[in-house]
Amino acid sequence: MILSTTVSLFTTNILSEAQRVFADEITALQQAQARLSEPFVRAVTTMWQARTVLVFGVGKSGLIGQKISATLTSTGTRATSIHPTDALHGDIGIAEQGDCCLLLSKSGSTAELLALMPTLKRLNLPTIGLLGTLDSPLGHLCDIVLDGSVLREACPLGVAPMSSTTLALVMGDALAAALMRARNFTAEQFADVHAAGQLGKNLTLRVRDVMHSAGNMPVVRYPSTFRQILTEITAKGLGCVCVVDELAHLVGIVTDGDIRRTLEHDTNSDANHHTNLDALTTDDLMTRHPVTTSPEALVGAALAQMEHRTKQINVLPVVRDDGTCVGVVRVHDIVRTGM
Repeated sequence: MILSTTVSLFTTNILSEAQRVFADEITALQQAQARLSEPFVRAVTTMWQARTVLVFGVGKSGLIGQKISATLTSTGTRATSIHPTDALHGDIGIAEQGDCCLLLSKSGSTAELLALMPTLKRLNLPTIGLLGTLDSPLGHLCDIVLDGSVLREACPLGVAPMSSTTLALVMGDALAAALMRARNFTAEQFADVHAAGQLGKNLTLRVRDVMHSAGNMPVVRYPSTFRQILTEITAKGLGCVCVVDELAHLVGIVTDGDIRRTLEHDTNSDANHHTNLDALTTDDLMTRHPVTTSPEALVGAALAQMEHRTKQINVLPVVRDDGTCVGVVRVHDIVRTGM
């Protein structure tokens, strides 16, 4: 009983502490949101006009700076993260006229950043400080200062950067989002730089890229016999055959399942009423007006067509706007892309 009570109190204390951290950091974000003003607009404008945004920070601020740099680069604003010590030992050579600098510091007095400032000034690079202390050496030296101050850290001891790093991270996201708006950055542009990721595939991979077409497409002319249908399905091995008219317009589709259900029905019928399989034609087997997709449709949209139905389907005929059947795409083909 004592052990159970102890565990219960321990669990309560843990959850209470977690709730406090969330509340403290949310409060810090809300306060910073209320402070957003003209300096933020100037910072976005400066970054929008820059060739490259050079991001500097030390310790936890440096880690947040790396994330901000990565987010900027992937959303249309060229950026790179540089450790200020490395910058002073040659890496600042990457800087060119037209660049700007984003410096992250909670104290506003980070020694490495202060040592770098004369070089940045000499190179005539605009400086934006995302600082936790505005009345500080960096606060007086930077051209633009963004207020990253917090009343208290969420750390139980009040010393480890928690609320301040969260605020800096969100401020970086706000800068990136505002720049995306300013650049009219599109989903297609995002996909161009995320081609190997799931988001890129969702935005770029089209049915034409994965469908079976031309000589690999299972197809028979309407009307065809059961034997012709079975031969084509077997030869192409895709579990279906598209039925088209003389103009290659889709009339219907026959799947393995359609054939299996026909045979099962025949097996379950009265022994004196077996179906004459040789007499079966496309009219007896095919599904008319099946669900179709377009060669230009996104693969994700085609997959949704297959899945978001009362009865899931595994294959879609691919049809152009004029009704011409040009291929088939299966769930298996889409899964192989990593969707």
